[in-house]
Amino acid sequence: MNALANQAELGHEQLAVFNPATRETIGSVPIFSAAEIAAAVDRARKAQPRWAATPVRERMAIIRRFQQLLCDQKDAVCEVITREAGKPLAEALSTEILVVLDGAQYLLDNVPAFLRPEHIPHSNLAMKLKRGTLLREPYGVIGIISPWNYPFSLPSVQTITALAMGNAVVLKPSEFTPFTSLELQRLLREAGLDPDLLQVVTGEGAAGVALLQANIDKMIFTGSVATGKKVAQSAAARLLPVVLELGGKDPMIVLEDADVEVASSAAVWGAFMNAGQTCLSVERCYVHESIYEKFLQACVEKTNKLRSGNGTDANTDIGPMIHERQLRTVQIHIDDAIAHGARVLTGGKPLTQLGPSFFAPTILADVTHSMAIMREETFGPVLPVRSFKNDDEAVALANDSDFGLAASVWTRNKSRGESLARRINAGSVLVNDVVCSFGISEAPHGGIKASGIGRTHGRFGLEEMVWPKYVDSDQMPGMKKLWWYGYGPGFRTQMQGFIELLFAGNFTKRVRGGGKSIKSFLGRKPR
Repeated sequence: MNALANQAELGHEQLAVFNPATRETIGSVPIFSAAEIAAAVDRARKAQPRWAATPVRERMAIIRRFQQLLCDQKDAVCEVITREAGKPLAEALSTEILVVLDGAQYLLDNVPAFLRPEHIPHSNLAMKLKRGTLLREPYGVIGIISPWNYPFSLPSVQTITALAMGNAVVLKPSEFTPFTSLELQRLLREAGLDPDLLQVVTGEGAAGVALLQANIDKMIFTGSVATGKKVAQSAAARLLPVVLELGGKDPMIVLEDADVEVASSAAVWGAFMNAGQTCLSVERCYVHESIYEKFLQACVEKTNKLRSGNGTDANTDIGPMIHERQLRTVQIHIDDAIAHGARVLTGGKPLTQLGPSFFAPTILADVTHSMAIMREETFGPVLPVRSFKNDDEAVALANDSDFGLAASVWTRNKSRGESLARRINAGSVLVNDVVCSFGISEAPHGGIKASGIGRTHGRFGLEEMVWPKYVDSDQMPGMKKLWWYGYGPGFRTQMQGFIELLFAGNFTKRVRGGGKSIKSFLGRKPR
């Protein structure tokens, strides 16, 4: 926070940051102007070529030092996360710190080999005298606009991946959780990173617009569908490449042979962790009719044992929602569901005795797809459940959504679960687990349809941070190529025979084509 204090002294207009559990003011951050954000991008651009030219092992050494610093200071960073985002400290450790440490390890283990020049073989006989190489080049300056729900793990993994590839980063965090991104910046600078290579610019929506309009080379945006569409439209006007992670409405399918005890625990955790404010949350739950009531009963019993409160309390299971506006969305969805026939089995209302941002974990039964709670992203502690009759109906219900981020299937039959997983339209489908795909650094994270464009994490996440350059070297530089001018009848006959040599349907035609091509070749000279 010292860096922010220094910026405050420069006379910036300030933006107050609040603890969602207590509504107390944590502090304030400067509101960067468009000119200041453009200047930050320019500084990053000037520093980036030196960084890209730095040997990969030296870049990885900084990532390794960052990893060790984060491990050593994990509790202090968790306190900042919980103070800003409200989630329990233990959850900050498991879903934020652990994810970033493992993400750093993935980079350490894989980036050197990934960035090595890759030999490209030539199957075309006409190209056998060439040697091709694929290089992966950094874009330059990556702009990152990050949300509040995972204020450390989301921007950190994206940032260190971009840096490892040789890019510079300008990061605009959510106005609700800026101090956490400043912790990321502090740790990387302590690890030895040039300050110009990662710059955090704070402010509200206008700061994000300014970053998108600045001289960046790629944008990585995580947020709502509505804002993501605006980002895509603005980027398209200048052909700026983007990665968009726009949330989900993730289905959970519980088959009749599932372990109800295990699946109900997964549903409760998957729906309520981080107060349901997770793009991978279980937001739709489909349970086979034969175990429907038993499953609901188990979920209600487990939900009623959960403890809501301040995330700094070690006994807290569910913290506050980030702000009252998000809480109102949850209430609107629940009220709409009730009005259309859904049953509230537990919860359904704010916990005003704890504060204005707390909402009781809620289970709704007998929901239908005519209800907003099954169509729109709720992003709150609600588990809506309905029954289904057979596998085909379950898959149809799961795929009946504008979103396609993640899903899960629950069954004791692994083959059956994996077979159903292949039929579900989602970027990730887990069999007998929920949410955890984000914590698997090797697995790509992202979705289809309204859930976004592109991927982070894993090899696909590495590919998003570079552009491919193909370099080809001819091994016979003193020889004119056979396909150069002049053409004439001889060249046409040569090409006809050559194509037949390579692709004719039987051996005899290939031999004849080869002879025809050679004869024509010997009778002509390229100019």
